[in-house]
Amino acid sequence: MAVKRESVTFTALSKEIKSGKFRNIYVLQGEEPYYIDYLQQLIIDTALTEDQRDFNLTLFYGNNTNVRDVVSTCCQYPAFSQYKVVVVREAQLIPKLPGHKDDFDIFASYAERPLASTILVICHKGATLKSKPFTDALKANKSGVIFDSNKVKEGRDLEGLIVNYANSLECNIDHKATSMLADHIGTDIARLFSELDKLAMLTDDNNITPELIERNIGISKDFNNFELEEALSKRDAEKAFRIVDYFERNPKNNPFVVSVAILFSFFSNVLLAATARDKSLEGIMAVVGTRSQWRARKFIDAAQVYNTRSLINIIAFLRECDTRSKGIGSRQDSYALLKELVYKILHA
Repeated sequence: MAVKRESVTFTALSKEIKSGKFRNIYVLQGEEPYYIDYLQQLIIDTALTEDQRDFNLTLFYGNNTNVRDVVSTCCQYPAFSQYKVVVVREAQLIPKLPGHKDDFDIFASYAERPLASTILVICHKGATLKSKPFTDALKANKSGVIFDSNKVKEGRDLEGLIVNYANSLECNIDHKATSMLADHIGTDIARLFSELDKLAMLTDDNNITPELIERNIGISKDFNNFELEEALSKRDAEKAFRIVDYFERNPKNNPFVVSVAILFSFFSNVLLAATARDKSLEGIMAVVGTRSQWRARKFIDAAQVYNTRSLINIIAFLRECDTRSKGIGSRQDSYALLKELVYKILHA
């Protein structure tokens, strides 16, 4: 019977490492470099003091090393320390040895019986390991773990990440504050977590609010895509056009393409809510794929303002605006297109 692979999150693995509980082997793999870089450095900083690193930290770089040298180093005992840390950076660049199908297969025998005093960290960026013998050995041995560092997608995945990270800092963050950060920073995880770390230190009551974000990051709590979405959902023309005017004056912080993408996602979900068979709150949450009752209620409320035909037209307007912004059938300025789009939505 195949051994099931352990599933571990970034937050859980970080907490485990910070507590001083180490695995013998870490495989950090995937497309998001931030998590990989953060975790490998966290392991080094937690397992070894500055004085211990001269004798007990070995760094390999994939483009000028081979797996046999790494395994040989892993089999050495630490000096004046509880642990020896061996890190293979850019492991995806390790050249293949002649006659070997996959050099990572050599790790399999070591993974079956790793040295208890060695912490091996393999940083494999951009892809996942293809060595089945090695990954099978890791799955069977509970002292090893594979962490998949996946790119975060815009939308609810990003918002969920913000909430979870804020919670890991023992802070609460409301939906508006979450949307402001997601809208303004996007999937730049390093910057996003850095800003959250700063906000967590600045809050007096463990609450990250829109006002706190506005004071310390410079994101307007009144003029952002979250507020534009809110104004349009209520057909508040005056507020909607004030926000678009602000966007036009501050294009660097309010990219046109982001506004269109957010509005497309919002009205698509409103259309799903309007046409759902199950109109209960739970039914709407399921059909739009959200765990937030507040978010689901917002889609339900907007579906009372716009009928199904209007929503279908709005989706068409958004597609047309996106096409025209790319120079197909129009040479208008992006924000002139956005103003026209907002007018069409309000009168749909």
